[in-house]
Amino acid sequence: MKSTNLLSTLASCFAVSILAANVAYATKPRPALANQVEIRRTEYGVPHIKGETLEAVAFGLAWCQAEDHAVTIMEHMLRARGEISGHAGESELESDFRNRQFRVRARAIETYHKLSPDFRSMLEGYAAGFSYYVDRHRAELPDWVQPITPHDVAAHGLTGVARFAFNRGKIVEKMIKNLEAGETVAKAFDDREGHMGSNMWAFSPDRTKSGKAILMGNPHQAWSKVATYYEAHLTVPGKLNFYGSTFIGRPVLTTGFNEHLGWTHTVNYPDLEEIYELTIDPSRPDHYLFDGGSVPMQRDDVTIHFKKDDGVAEETRTYWHSPLGPIVYRTNTHAYALKSVAYDEFRFYEQWLHLAQCTTYDEFRSVLDVRAIPMFNIAYADREGNIYYLWNGSIPDIPHKKMGAEPVAASSSADIWTRVHPIAELPQLLNPKGGYVQNCNSPPYFTNLHEPLARNAFPNHFPDNRLSLRTQHSLDIVHNKKKFSLEEVRDSKFSPGMLLADRVKVDLINVVKKTKPNEETREALAVLKDWDNTTRAESRGSVLFKSWWAKYSKDNDELYELSWDEKKPTSTPHGIGNTERAVSAFAEAIAETTKKHGDVAVVWGDVHRVRRGDVDLPVSGGSGLMGCFRALKFKEADDGKLIVNSGDSWIFTVEFGKSPRAYSVVGYSQTSNEDSPHFNDQTVLYANNQMKQVAFTETEIANQLLRSYRPGD
Repeated sequence: MKSTNLLSTLASCFAVSILAANVAYATKPRPALANQVEIRRTEYGVPHIKGETLEAVAFGLAWCQAEDHAVTIMEHMLRARGEISGHAGESELESDFRNRQFRVRARAIETYHKLSPDFRSMLEGYAAGFSYYVDRHRAELPDWVQPITPHDVAAHGLTGVARFAFNRGKIVEKMIKNLEAGETVAKAFDDREGHMGSNMWAFSPDRTKSGKAILMGNPHQAWSKVATYYEAHLTVPGKLNFYGSTFIGRPVLTTGFNEHLGWTHTVNYPDLEEIYELTIDPSRPDHYLFDGGSVPMQRDDVTIHFKKDDGVAEETRTYWHSPLGPIVYRTNTHAYALKSVAYDEFRFYEQWLHLAQCTTYDEFRSVLDVRAIPMFNIAYADREGNIYYLWNGSIPDIPHKKMGAEPVAASSSADIWTRVHPIAELPQLLNPKGGYVQNCNSPPYFTNLHEPLARNAFPNHFPDNRLSLRTQHSLDIVHNKKKFSLEEVRDSKFSPGMLLADRVKVDLINVVKKTKPNEETREALAVLKDWDNTTRAESRGSVLFKSWWAKYSKDNDELYELSWDEKKPTSTPHGIGNTERAVSAFAEAIAETTKKHGDVAVVWGDVHRVRRGDVDLPVSGGSGLMGCFRALKFKEADDGKLIVNSGDSWIFTVEFGKSPRAYSVVGYSQTSNEDSPHFNDQTVLYANNQMKQVAFTETEIANQLLRSYRPGD
């Protein structure tokens, strides 16, 4: 490693190189493209972007996203290039090496010409729109915020999907750690549906008061730069009319609805990648033996310049690639290749675009057959009254056991996966009995209790059956004969219950009572008994119970008297499994709650808050592991309050009539600009369990209109 004082020189060269990369736009003047776009901001700052072409509407989307998040978007583009450490410093060096090791931008460039013309138009329009914004706001932006190229946008899309679908559960790091330690490698990818994730419902017309299908989408993500949802409405006459959201830096909306249909996602956990152990050819350097031949590995020497306090330093690392995928580890005798559907695929956002252009279930189902989107459950509803659930993914048909982080010895093509399951082979339900589908990240088999799917009907490498408490909470709401209005679906989304309390609270009270408790403990038990088993902002007893569960469940393998039982899927687990531990944990919880909050009966909302700017409000919701449908995570602030930093994020619910009628909310609001009125206006709604009314039709947009303009006005 060597250090220089050439930071300013390198920065200048970097800027020149990026500007040069945008020379192609000289043939299409940016103002001309801007004139093909109309932006209408409605209440809460939501942009409705109408473009004459797909390129123009993407231009407008980029402009709007830049108005609201320009600096963060540039950080994303630099990260996808593997150049963020040149701006942010050594703390981002590993991120840069990771993206260069897995050839993110190089893959985007190599596959760019294979994308559909429509999607390339949107990539080009987005790059031009962001670059035009930088051009027009040069004095207001940091010097390192520069114009971008379509390849940057495509590469950022690859990193966005990779965050969910590549090296899942850090199986590469687990394998390397265990190989170097000489230990047995953990085999399974740890499913995380219980704690965080997302929720979704779809109701058929016979389950709604209006006789129209209803869809509810509720993705959960970290409230962070990398996962910032952006709500928008994109219209190109005759080609696209879609309302929904996407992560910032993307030119396509990934969940939402048009006038005919809509869909939403939750994260699922398919086996998308395998690590194969290849034998090095002892007679030929940097080759491995496969299919009876000697296969060369490609060497890639990567040098990264990164910012340091005294200037710029550089570091070089060597990576290897094979036809099976990147080589993630080498010894003298073996190379370990990661073969991943997410690494080989590049049409993710192209498929989302084509889904948004569908008008019927048959069209939607046909687009799914492309299998570009590598994972994510899908709940779907349409104006014709269809509802549909799919455990979606490009799932490899592996010819061996599911191994996770444990490498599989491979010497021929017969040892590796070469086929991906067609959509028809995946778990799914169309218009099931009972008129609903739901998923909260649990495996697909109990999506609908009237038509459960048999686990043994699917391959061994599909997930095993189980049902998280959060999913059981969902089923408590929808598995009945109730007919919902759109407003009732909206309000039910904010269900504050904590299902875990229903399963263990009475037993907890009883086991503590048997110990002849002192007065302080009896008072705490009385608080717990009077608690309504919810995380309502005004509830008392919930903070104490949460503290108890944290202490009781830590390193405890005997949580429940009765564990989850597939034959009793919505009434198990329940009961106290370790009574001695339960009693001692309750004493600890009393002491902790009293010390931190002064009272075991402290109100949930006095402790759990939503903060953004000058908004500081109580909020309901808690851990999915405790059966909260409104799954939230919190970070402790300096004053001891717990502040939402992850979970329940963008929410929408839509009814499909002659035109869609919908509600939505973004928990942290539309923009990161603190001087904007839309920095925290939706946060107030969110804290109060409310949503805004969506403007979709021209009349609705006109009624909510705040301002109308073209990019650059």
